[in-house]
Amino acid sequence: MASIISEDLRFHLKIKNGDVGRYVILPGDPGRVPLIAKYLDNAVQIASNREYNVYTGYLDGVKVSVCSTGIGGPSAAIAVEELIMSGADTFIRVGTSGGIDLKVVGGDLLIASAAVRSEGTSHEYIPDDYPAVADFDVVKALKESGDELSTDEDGNRCHVGVVHSKDNFYGEIDPNKTGVAAKLNAAWEGYAKCGCLTSEMEAAAIFSVALLRRARAGAVLTALWNVERTNAGLPDKNCESSERAIKCAIGAVRKLIRTDGN
Repeated sequence: MASIISEDLRFHLKIKNGDVGRYVILPGDPGRVPLIAKYLDNAVQIASNREYNVYTGYLDGVKVSVCSTGIGGPSAAIAVEELIMSGADTFIRVGTSGGIDLKVVGGDLLIASAAVRSEGTSHEYIPDDYPAVADFDVVKALKESGDELSTDEDGNRCHVGVVHSKDNFYGEIDPNKTGVAAKLNAAWEGYAKCGCLTSEMEAAAIFSVALLRRARAGAVLTALWNVERTNAGLPDKNCESSERAIKCAIGAVRKLIRTDGN
């Protein structure tokens, strides 16, 4: 029976077995891929298709890849699925987010221990009552790397905790302009009360696919700003750079390579 799915070439990423390493850093933005790949030795572009831009190089002599996921859970899940089919087993999302907990200031690094599943993709992978948790070893490596890059000052700290994954970017910006404002506002208030660090759009899907496929995943996010601090009349910062998060992910991969005995 004919099929559009090939065993040799991944349908969306346009990569083959051997094209990527077991360790993959996952930014959302295709334009951020070469910025991350510059930290690898001998990095080359492997493929570019749709929202997916794939580079592979070496870190401490071990093959490491960078692959963009695009925006949101569905495209992120496809990337992780096809990377796993191609031999990858360890993933670190590098992304941006909007702070929720008042201790989070724009510029802080946020390492996800788990993700609130307020999106749709994860529910097509794991049961509704199963948590989307990050891998402990990946979280540990990210925290150690993040601490090395951080100081105890606003906009330069490193936090670990639960993050919020959603499908509606503008629903966070102004939930009252949606048709489900009461639902979104009530949920947001609950997440804030529970200390949820920040809101983003891909971690829950990435974690869920990794859990189902018995792979490892984690995430380090840059807080762009914190609307809750603004609403509370507290000082905040706007941050447009992902450089510290990128360095955190690179450092974490190095630690995992050593721990894994590669």
